[in-house]
Amino acid sequence: MRTIKIVNPLSADLDAPTQTLLDVGALAAELASQGVSVKDLFARTGVQPAHLQDSQARISYRQRLSIYRNARALTKHSDVALRAGARQRISDYGIYGYAMVSSSTFGEALEFSLERIAMAGPVVMQISLRVEDNTAILRSHGTEALGDLLPFAAEFWRSSMTSLFSRVLEAPFPTKRMVFPFAAPVHWRNYGRMFNCPVDFSKDTMEWHFDASVLDLPCPNANPITAQVCQQFCDVVMAERPGESDLVRQIRAACFNSSRKFPTAEEMAEQLGLSLRTLHRRLAAEDLSYQEILDNMRRTVAIEFLENTQLQIDQVAERVGFSDAASFRKAFRKWTGASPTDYRRTNVDGAGAAS
Repeated sequence: MRTIKIVNPLSADLDAPTQTLLDVGALAAELASQGVSVKDLFARTGVQPAHLQDSQARISYRQRLSIYRNARALTKHSDVALRAGARQRISDYGIYGYAMVSSSTFGEALEFSLERIAMAGPVVMQISLRVEDNTAILRSHGTEALGDLLPFAAEFWRSSMTSLFSRVLEAPFPTKRMVFPFAAPVHWRNYGRMFNCPVDFSKDTMEWHFDASVLDLPCPNANPITAQVCQQFCDVVMAERPGESDLVRQIRAACFNSSRKFPTAEEMAEQLGLSLRTLHRRLAAEDLSYQEILDNMRRTVAIEFLENTQLQIDQVAERVGFSDAASFRKAFRKWTGASPTDYRRTNVDGAGAAS
């Protein structure tokens, strides 16, 4: 037996706001399909619907469990957690998901996900990964602390991760067996359909067994440079900034997680549930404009691409929302005092020559 990794994702303070809501969007979407509003899902939890648009918004462990309790009470389907988890997409996890999908191998993607597992909202005290012969085993520890919420949390977590892993591989995830420390629920047959493997209930442990050979499989969308940039973004770009207001953090997060070009002010106002006038007024009260925030984001992202990729200037321009390279060059010179080419030559090529 070989132990590979043990992680402790939960803070010692269970009321500390340490967890993101990256995975909760799928739960909200599933409840919405049943006619349940996000407002009702978050009722009496202290979490606001707008927080779903903010990748830097933080909730506590207890708040997460309160959301789960609300979902369980409001749903029309006993298997709501399985259904919600199956909705998860790479984009639902933002840059965390993109870092995984661009990893060289699934083993690297899994290692990345475990190192930053708190971003995915786990509800167990400890997670371990070990390999026995040809089987990899993810084990959740401290599950008894969840009480009667354990089945819901386990279903949502396992279903979400199965969806995420399958999308990283672009193929069904090779689960061998699922083991749960609770009795079979009324919808137990749905477990087999969801996980496509034998399922054991009423056991002493909670384990996920899968074919260890998957750890060496190349990810179909592997791009080491993109993976590196995404990991840097996870660790640096989206780091909390002292004194930054909730509104600015929400705007930055929405821009950063946009699947296409950065939203216009009108699109952002609609996304945040504000009028355009209110958005501008609230930013003005902070001596900011929407364009300033956009420019700061574009500058940060452009510098990351220039320093850490070999993308052509026109490709960088496109990725940070400019319609042509000339406009990007003009803006970049205004931001930094140098052209993109000169900046790359000085900070990358020059640094390499100096070393």
